[in-house]
Amino acid sequence: MDKMDRTVSLPNQPDRTTTVTLVEHSSAPSGLELVSSYQTNRVGDPMDLVALASQVQKGDDFTKANACNKLTVIADQIRYLQEQARKVLEDAKRDADLHHAACNIVKKPGNMYYLYERPSGQNYFSIISPKEWGPSCPHTFVGAFKLQHDMSWTPVDQVEKRDAEIAIMDKLLSQKTSLPPYTAEPNFKGLSD
Repeated sequence: MDKMDRTVSLPNQPDRTTTVTLVEHSSAPSGLELVSSYQTNRVGDPMDLVALASQVQKGDDFTKANACNKLTVIADQIRYLQEQARKVLEDAKRDADLHHAACNIVKKPGNMYYLYERPSGQNYFSIISPKEWGPSCPHTFVGAFKLQHDMSWTPVDQVEKRDAEIAIMDKLLSQKTSLPPYTAEPNFKGLSD
């Protein structure tokens, strides 16, 4: 048996060649002697080779395009995950800084706390809002934060959104619905053998 590779130039792209691999010749396939192996193994018209080459080239082009599309999706996912990771790190730093702010009361999850800055630069928490202080507020107001039950801090302008998200999660968890069982990917083992 001999391998039959043919390099063909496509008529519409003469500077581009494609290799077409034809089925190997055998004068006795499956042990049966053929009357004329030439008649059973020949590629008739030279245009048949061009048609085969065009089909191979089209397959290559589609394969490259599909791979590029999938890689683009993965690149977008990587950028999204990088942004998520950056936000997690920023939030963790903010939460750590807030946990280390001076405070003379035991902070309880679910409550709003008001951060002020003294002229010395010290930040401290109070349960008194700037509105309650009125014009007699003794220090610079920095921001208001709600202490969550997971000990993270939510800025006042995000509290409503965060509370709505938590309510949705609580509702989902209280329904006690089970997720469908995990099914593994289909087994394509036979294709690679």
